[in-house]
Amino acid sequence: MYARAKSLGLIGLETYVVDTEVNLSGDKFNFEIVGLPDTAVKEARERVEAAVKNSGFNFPYRHITVNLAPADKRKEGSIYDLPITVALLKAEQIIKANLDDSAFIGELSLAGDVKGVRGVLPMLLAAKEAGLKKVYIPYPNRAEAQVVDGVEAFPVQHIGQLVRHLSGEEPLEPVPFGVADDDAAEDALLDFADVMGQPAAKRALEIAAAGGHNCLMIGPPGTGKSMLAKRLPGILPNMSFAESLETTKVYSVAGKLPAGRALITTRPFRSPHHSISSPGLAGGGAIPRPGEVSLAHNGVLFMDELPEFSRSAMEILRQPLEDGRINISRVAGTVSYPCSCMLVAAMNPCPCGYFGHPSVRCTCTELARAKYLAKVSGPILDRIDIHVEVGAVNYEQLTSKTKGERSADVRARVNAAREIQNARFRGTGVTCNAKMTPAMTREYCKLDADAEHMLKAVFDRLGLSARAYDKILRLSRTIADLAGSETISSAHLAEAVQYRELDRKYRPGVEV
Repeated sequence: MYARAKSLGLIGLETYVVDTEVNLSGDKFNFEIVGLPDTAVKEARERVEAAVKNSGFNFPYRHITVNLAPADKRKEGSIYDLPITVALLKAEQIIKANLDDSAFIGELSLAGDVKGVRGVLPMLLAAKEAGLKKVYIPYPNRAEAQVVDGVEAFPVQHIGQLVRHLSGEEPLEPVPFGVADDDAAEDALLDFADVMGQPAAKRALEIAAAGGHNCLMIGPPGTGKSMLAKRLPGILPNMSFAESLETTKVYSVAGKLPAGRALITTRPFRSPHHSISSPGLAGGGAIPRPGEVSLAHNGVLFMDELPEFSRSAMEILRQPLEDGRINISRVAGTVSYPCSCMLVAAMNPCPCGYFGHPSVRCTCTELARAKYLAKVSGPILDRIDIHVEVGAVNYEQLTSKTKGERSADVRARVNAAREIQNARFRGTGVTCNAKMTPAMTREYCKLDADAEHMLKAVFDRLGLSARAYDKILRLSRTIADLAGSETISSAHLAEAVQYRELDRKYRPGVEV
């Protein structure tokens, strides 16, 4: 007897339809799974057998051959337990319904319960593109189905429940389409008003948020660098539905989507410890899963104590920061993940942390300071648009009764600047000034006459690279957008240039 049930496969974010074929023959019991299965797929034999028997159905002790097609793509994970079981029960004529327009996803317990799996959202979207009408998913993953319109998703708790639904005895209700706003996540965002002093750093982060620029904060310990970074999500622009969907797909594939969450609507903020490995940052595994840089997609990757990260971990960010995408090659194949994020980093100016402090003497030699700063390479610094000094806060600032500006007020200005950029780049796929192509930079970063003369002098004096030149123009464009100006003036350019000059202050042997 032969039967087939469709499922879906997942390699990175690439999703494809899998035909789960079952053939029953002979009387000697054997259970084979072919089609490039990994260990977890092969172990489905034991889970399926126990689940079928413990659910009250007859298990066919015959020669069972399961083929997962296409056979040239590696299958991984436990998501094929449910389609194998359905095809098996159909071959035994326990299930008689037509399954041509349906797909099945899910892991089984030995008792027949359907357990949650990762990657349901991208698989549902792929099912819709493939023209499938119905997808049966684990009950714990039901929230992910709320964001997909055009395909019916039926949450299943037990295979007995699924069989009764397919026989028409106990119909299941599909998950309704629609996502409610996540007010709890918004309320949990920290407020800029809690940060006392630091007007220059706040201004720099506002510019970074408005244009999607990378930012480095340099200053002594205890001045509020981490505190400022943690409040950055509260001023980032609202996510579009497309951005939310893409970010949620990454979290779904990584298995890090919070329980009950249909959609990630607040921009991610990832803060890995400096002991993280290169695969942890970029993504790893036999079939690589997303790393921290991809989990920060459409949000912020915060690297505190930047010089303490390994050189290999820092250098692996070079290409992703430029391209907004990371390609990871392993023996099992190559996967590609989006990683269009803002890099926000913080560091001390020297090993003791007090170089440049107004009242605490630095105890580091120039050689020790040079070695410490050299841990962050020039190519990485060149990819950071804004370098801002976070100085010590005095007693009067700490004890002031006047609270700082609220995040909501700053976010309003950031959203206004992003609206200008959305109109400017509509239909191009570019979402902010920091992502402009060189051609767009030439078209949209028009300088007035005074700014032209200033930029030429700055270029010669600072010895800027071509990348730094473009970044100054894009940063100037963001500052002009915040000011509501069509043209970049010398004032906008001067502010942008100062964010490139700070690095030279802390580099030994470099004249300012």
